[in-house]
Amino acid sequence: MIRRITFILFATLLVASCSKQAPPASKPPTVSVITVKEQPTNIYQTFIGQTYGAKDIEIPARVEGFLTGMHFQEGKTVKKGKLLYTIDDQPFTANVAEKMSKLVEAKTQLVKANSDLDRTRPLAELNAVSQSDLDADIAQYEASQAAVAAAEATLKSAKIELSYTRITAPITGLIGKTQAKVGSFVGKSANNSTLNTISDITNIVVQFFLTETKYLTFSQVLLNGKPHKPGNLKKNKNNLELILADGSIHPEKGSIDFVDRNINPMTGTILIEASFPNPNKRIRPGQYAKVKALVGVEEKAILVPQRAVSELQEIKQIFVVNKENKVELREVKIDQAIGDAWLITDGVKNGERVIVEGIQLVKNGVTVTPVDYKKPTKKEKPATEKEGEKTHG
Repeated sequence: MIRRITFILFATLLVASCSKQAPPASKPPTVSVITVKEQPTNIYQTFIGQTYGAKDIEIPARVEGFLTGMHFQEGKTVKKGKLLYTIDDQPFTANVAEKMSKLVEAKTQLVKANSDLDRTRPLAELNAVSQSDLDADIAQYEASQAAVAAAEATLKSAKIELSYTRITAPITGLIGKTQAKVGSFVGKSANNSTLNTISDITNIVVQFFLTETKYLTFSQVLLNGKPHKPGNLKKNKNNLELILADGSIHPEKGSIDFVDRNINPMTGTILIEASFPNPNKRIRPGQYAKVKALVGVEEKAILVPQRAVSELQEIKQIFVVNKENKVELREVKIDQAIGDAWLITDGVKNGERVIVEGIQLVKNGVTVTPVDYKKPTKKEKPATEKEGEKTHG
């Protein structure tokens, strides 16, 4: 009896379990995709450089002596001709006085020699004195003339040295921190000759270096405005952008105004200078900066949003949705950042669909439901997109 009841219960449970419906299959995840399209794109290149003033003039001490005065405010603008420093002038004043006395002495000797010659010449014509006496007086007169000229030159040199005790600004510009204080001994030696530096920063100069390869690649467009790839580029006059150390962009555009004559054989680079207006004098000499230049046009560029690209062990990857709506994991090669997108050189083709949102939901081989990606407005822009602002290394 017990066996019969057990059998009936087992059969009942088996029938009940079979009557239940199988659970529905899970739906494919929905992902946002963009269809890649080839398009003409301006290609930019950034070059790391350092800023200088349009003129950076060192202020040297051209004579030795004790600094007796400093007549300006450090870190302020000084006008051309303004008195900056004074050096003890007593030794130089005394030297000028000595040279003046020697000049007077030389002129006195010239007067005497001229008088002797005036007496000797008519007597020689009358044969009252010998020709040798006349020749001696002529020689003495000419020597006296040379002595006067030498004394005048020596006096002029002494006056010039005296003038060096008053140091004035050679240009109008921003003056820095003085390298000597009042009472310091300054002079011509290398360790104490430079007192300060004045910089004209109404325009700023950025020096940067190009490798020989980059110079050959970009020289046509950088120097002549003629791109090495098809496209219409304007001349590069006032077409450079200056990016400062904090990432801010200088509001004034610049242009290349100097290219060195040779490639440095030690470094394999060539010096380039670009100038930028600096009307508010915000940029100072010695700053780190980047020069961004338009160097060409890629007629069939493939751009992919930066947020669509992931990185694993320095390998850049994207997810592509094929015609069967299956996901393919692709390795891609990146050239540079263009706005908030990467310029892709290999790994994806024109017309293919790339996943932009929903990457965390998929893996290679998964079937998905693709929908067109809609770029969010600035108010809706996710915080993660800020990562796309980094420059590709």
